[in-house]
Amino acid sequence: MIGYDGERRGSEDRPIHTEKIIADRKIFFLDLKQNDRGQFVKITEDVRGRRDTIMVPVEFLEDFITALEDIREVAEG
Repeated sequence: MIGYDGERRGSEDRPIHTEKIIADRKIFFLDLKQNDRGQFVKITEDVRGRRDTIMVPVEFLEDFITALEDIREVAEG
């Protein structure tokens, strides 16, 4: 099976949960996944076929979300 990121996938590589955000010409995929080191969120930005990805271990999600909320508050003034 080939995923949206073009990588071959086995059944063990499938996301536990996926969210998709469409913003203008960008698509963001947020996948909750798990490997032998634990769970993580894989965030992929797709802009016209070009993809960039970051991985966030679930134990740091609260810090990540708090930082995004702080940024939103500053941006909203």
